[in-house]
Amino acid sequence: MKISTKGRYGLTIMIELAKRVGEGPVSLKTIANENSLSEHYLEQLVPPLRNAGLVKSVRGAYGGYLLAKEAKEITAGDIIRILEGPITPVEGIEDEEPAKQALWIRVRDAVKDVLDTTTLEDLRKHGDDDSHEPHMFYI
Repeated sequence: MKISTKGRYGLTIMIELAKRVGEGPVSLKTIANENSLSEHYLEQLVPPLRNAGLVKSVRGAYGGYLLAKEAKEITAGDIIRILEGPITPVEGIEDEEPAKQALWIRVRDAVKDVLDTTTLEDLRKHGDDDSHEPHMFYI
């Protein structure tokens, strides 16, 4: 399964909104500028997220987007399914011989497990974790 820019950029939008909870609405322009992404492309990704009840929009001069639920209630799997569709590593699994079919089912289930157990809160905190700082080596 290959996750396209729709899924990757959709995750970026949602992570940025999670990082700014309590700060008010966030514009797509801000998210686009801070992540070197196309604002126009991000505008195409928000409607499905809004229709699914994951984000809400605020109109006006200081408008933008907010999470519609708490970050701990939204999983990466929710976002990927909304933007990419079903999680399937291989098309036509049911037509494969039993050994291959079992393998692809295990791969699919492993990917689903990771996506469905990783919340926006986990992803938001990941950047705050000091253990991910680069190590300094001296020669």
